[in-house]
Amino acid sequence: MESGLLAEAPESGVAPQTRQGRPSRPLDVVADSRSFLGFKITADAVHGVVTTLRSDVTGRLDRPLTTHDPVAVAGLIARMAAELGVGRPTPTGIGIGVGGPVRERAVVVESAFLGWRDVPLAALVEERTALPVVVENDVAALVEAESWFGAGRGMDRFVVLTIGAGIGYGLVLGGRRVPCDGEDHGFGRHWIIDPYGPLTPDGERGSAVSLLTIPSIRYQIHAATGRDVPYEEILARAAAGESMASRVIGEAARALGTLVAQIANLAMPQKILLAGEGVGLMDVAGNTVRETIRARRHPLAAPVGLETKVSDFHDWARGAAVLAIQVLVLGGTGG
Repeated sequence: MESGLLAEAPESGVAPQTRQGRPSRPLDVVADSRSFLGFKITADAVHGVVTTLRSDVTGRLDRPLTTHDPVAVAGLIARMAAELGVGRPTPTGIGIGVGGPVRERAVVVESAFLGWRDVPLAALVEERTALPVVVENDVAALVEAESWFGAGRGMDRFVVLTIGAGIGYGLVLGGRRVPCDGEDHGFGRHWIIDPYGPLTPDGERGSAVSLLTIPSIRYQIHAATGRDVPYEEILARAAAGESMASRVIGEAARALGTLVAQIANLAMPQKILLAGEGVGLMDVAGNTVRETIRARRHPLAAPVGLETKVSDFHDWARGAAVLAIQVLVLGGTGG
């Protein structure tokens, strides 16, 4: 309370329980007392947000990424941080999400999209901003955000499954995210859904990546038609009944249903959140997904709590900002 993080909450109108000792005083977070910066790095852009202590986004900023040189990227993030901080409380910390494994929430072990290996990104950004910086795999950051403030809040067992340029998976058990300890997050490349399924440049034949990711779906259409078709157009063609698009999207929907059912059978989560740029698949073929889930589960199994959230890159950046919030609340690196 002395630091301004907490304040007495207004009376709820409910009579307090009679108890001995000092009377309790309900407290609430002062959301606007601090601001936090979050960044999501993609192959061609950096997406940034500024949030309150409750992770409400109050500002957004995008900048193109013209080079993957780590020093230049750190400099761009520092300039974006300064711009996002104008007219707001001095930022308390910075969170950064990247695709690939991260060591000690500081060093990017490897990022295929950026061509990085063992890049000390946290130190590079700290030198240029004088703010504490935490770096994490982007899916892990999104899981933390949804567990603390979103779809998984208050749940003991919760799963996030993301579909987009790749496949991402995060698991919460006992209310805490299960860390990957630096292992490759690209599990979908080797999670075989259909051993006779499509072979694409990324992922093994019939893997979750080959069947479900946006690049693989576009590759299959291009291989069949010779045309490079945007993902949204493929979905629209499938919705209209066009045969090739319907076949590819139908296979993807059955693959997603199988993957969700297998996760539910093994992890027994209270809820599975589908997120990412590719979940528009549910709008077109959601019935196929749900039918496949039922077919791959025991008839007496409880229904899978399935929620869909179409995420843009600012959602991923917000997840990174939550990492900085965790550092303030939990201390250390927030883990």
